[in-house]
Amino acid sequence: MAPHRGTGSGAEAELPEYAGQYRLESCLGSGGMGIVHLATSSSGLRLAVKVVHADFAKDPEFRGRFRQEVAAARQVSGAFTAPVVDADTDSARPWMATLFIPGPTLAEHVKRNGPMASGQLRRLMAGLAEALRDIHRAGVVHRDLKPSNVLLAEDGPKVIDFGISRPKDSELRTETGKLIGTPPFMAPEQFRRPREVGPAADIFALGSVTVHAATGRGPFDSDSPYVVAYQVVHDEPDLTGVPENLAPLVRACLAKEPEDRPTADELMRELRSVSASYDTQAFIPNQRAERERTAGEGEGSGGLGHASERAEREERAERAQRRERGDSWAGPTPGPTTGSTTGPAPGPADPGRKGRAAGSRPRTRTAVLSAAALVLVVAGGVFASVQVMGGGVGDARDGGTAGPRASGAVVSAAVHEPWATKSAAKKPGAPQCSYGAGKLLCVQPGLASALDPADGTVLWRHTVSGVGVAGTSPVESGGLVHVMSDAGRLSQALDPETGEVRWERDVSAYAGKRFVGGTLLLTAADGTVTGLDSATGDTKWSKRIPGQPEAYFTSFEGDGPAYVATVTGEGTGTRTRITAVDPDTGDVRWDARLDGRLEAVGASDGALFLTSIGGVYSDTQAVVRYDPGTGKTVRIALPVRLEQARAVVRGDVVYLLSSVGGAMVAVDMKGREQLWRAESGVARSSAPVADERYVYFTAPDGRLLAVDVRKGELSGETPVRLGASDRVTASLPEPVIIDGRVCSGAPDGTVFGVDGDDPAGW
Repeated sequence: MAPHRGTGSGAEAELPEYAGQYRLESCLGSGGMGIVHLATSSSGLRLAVKVVHADFAKDPEFRGRFRQEVAAARQVSGAFTAPVVDADTDSARPWMATLFIPGPTLAEHVKRNGPMASGQLRRLMAGLAEALRDIHRAGVVHRDLKPSNVLLAEDGPKVIDFGISRPKDSELRTETGKLIGTPPFMAPEQFRRPREVGPAADIFALGSVTVHAATGRGPFDSDSPYVVAYQVVHDEPDLTGVPENLAPLVRACLAKEPEDRPTADELMRELRSVSASYDTQAFIPNQRAERERTAGEGEGSGGLGHASERAEREERAERAQRRERGDSWAGPTPGPTTGSTTGPAPGPADPGRKGRAAGSRPRTRTAVLSAAALVLVVAGGVFASVQVMGGGVGDARDGGTAGPRASGAVVSAAVHEPWATKSAAKKPGAPQCSYGAGKLLCVQPGLASALDPADGTVLWRHTVSGVGVAGTSPVESGGLVHVMSDAGRLSQALDPETGEVRWERDVSAYAGKRFVGGTLLLTAADGTVTGLDSATGDTKWSKRIPGQPEAYFTSFEGDGPAYVATVTGEGTGTRTRITAVDPDTGDVRWDARLDGRLEAVGASDGALFLTSIGGVYSDTQAVVRYDPGTGKTVRIALPVRLEQARAVVRGDVVYLLSSVGGAMVAVDMKGREQLWRAESGVARSSAPVADERYVYFTAPDGRLLAVDVRKGELSGETPVRLGASDRVTASLPEPVIIDGRVCSGAPDGTVFGVDGDDPAGW
């Protein structure tokens, strides 16, 4: 239904009927910059479309500000924000379309239902800390976090409205005397030193938002914004009504000086004891959805207080704890559990919070966080099957003396029994793994290892220099295991049974390095390609590839050729030249020129599958199937573009996953249609892998997720394995599928294996 046009001079009188290709259905709300509409894409995706007011659209400076908002929203688009689907900042009425997230704002929830209960409040605080961690890692400072900019979605809070956000290192450009922000939720430096505002200002706002959620008012309350500004800069916050177990952390967030506040990472560490009760997934498994449809009415309407959801979260937490203890799992817990955590009872609130003199410096961040840790600590379990990678061959799992693994020994664990192996690497990093020579081959900074995929037993380890190449797993080629060490300058070939070096070669002079079949392809700066025998290191051939000035190869498992692509032209004249090369000889198998900017993503039954890329943000616009035997091309356009998508091909179906917003799409090239689209809520995920049942990928927090290929619904996910540093790995490891088992590495250094037949039991 088209929006109704009003009369008069108000904003509703100038409602457009379309924004780009999206028909605007109804008005969701209006703000200072524009109006937000509900719309639906041609694929049925519900969107929130923000259209700039007509008067503001005429102002070049305002257009620049809106461009900055769109850029910031795109940059942080992910699990904790409303992912940007499309935008046009140059149209007569600039607009931006984001995924529509049902649920009230925090301001609406508190107004309707009153202050949040302690459990809800902890989950809210944990969710906002995760959101700010994501936003700050993207290099953005929000600068206007407040209750009306927090949506209470079913899977947790989402931060919206990046209208005044800025890059962390940008210079603030605004009119003299103009206040940027909302006074009750602004940090002291936003009043005193607006040009020095950084991520710590968002942490201050998180503290203020938490107080509002806990009490219905702010920590600095007054009818006058000027009085509020004075209190923010000079007075101590009023934390009356904030639960005692959270008050120390909230007080730390509200420290007057930015350096005394915790970072988002530090907040996550202190809140880790309650993170199990905070569900970050965006999918809803079928059985959970059914329980929620049949459950009674719960408290609250924002999704954080639903009774069945609380029970499900507690059940998931219990399952995670049982897996951590190594207990067997026979099915869901009969009812909600309270857990069996241990730790000191919550202590009294800070006795000095009322009596500290106005303007005095608060305790240091370390001291406050230590106090918070005493309140929030919960004893955690460990995997009963954990061993240490690199601790020796056949390390004992129970802490006993390690010894050689007996030849022909029978593994006592079931074929698909879950296991986890901790790395002995001295530097942090997620293990990158592959399968070869009957082993799970993994590499981390300074360490290469081979594991038994059945139970995670360490078979051998090999020390490598440097941190290796980001995203590069060991490769079995020519009967040997190959690793790139010393930051990619040295190629080493290892014996698959012992890990001993068979040969090595300095490859620092080559920009491109790719193992295809039994050949290592090395591309020099002048475009010359050299093929080395993977088994011996000897040179097979050296030549230039006709028509390809820069031959950087890609290849796909189970497919023979190596592919190189060159894009020429611009706009509608853009073409891609694809050359298929025999890796053993360097001879050209076939050569084709196809329309558009294309990237090869997979091969199946002799056909090559590609994605069509366009736009400033390298959006995937279409999927292409090229048959070199017939020269025929099939092109399927996506109803909604995907940002920075990576793909995996299974038969005639291409599964695409956006590494920015987490959207996932399945396209049937034989049926020439998009089968489904889903929002995973996982930003900066790994590339996907697939079998006939599920698509698997890993999240930055170490989770492994499985999505049903038929329905596009989440079937299971493993617990978070982020590690003590809370650092996200730059290049996430792809999962490895081995005979019904799925293995992966995690940021905490763990390599783990789970039953691919039962994702629901993860």
